[in-house]
Amino acid sequence: MARYLAQIIVMGVQVVGRAFARALQQEIAASQAAAQARGSAGQHSAAAATSITGMSLQEAQQILNISTLTPEEIQTNYDHLFKVNDKTVGGSFYLQSKVVRAKERLDEEVSIQTEQPNQKSQ
Repeated sequence: MARYLAQIIVMGVQVVGRAFARALQQEIAASQAAAQARGSAGQHSAAAATSITGMSLQEAQQILNISTLTPEEIQTNYDHLFKVNDKTVGGSFYLQSKVVRAKERLDEEVSIQTEQPNQKSQ
């Protein structure tokens, strides 16, 4: 009886092991296909910036009310919104943190855009 139980356990572990190995191979193939579909290095940089800050470029532009990516406009809108949402003047810490994250995302996008012409010229 114990021998049959041991055989059933071993067979179950083998089945689960094979299924896990197949699932892992499929996941690796899918991630490689997704990486190839994403395209050039510029898109990788933007996607990386989005995943780091947790905010898309459009969302950051909407939060800071930015139409063009100029450092001066970003800084002036950031300063105003940061002061308005300061907790000491009755603002919201949550909104203030969103403003900070939006500025970080836009600053990252500006640095990506300034790096791309430098890479193309080299």
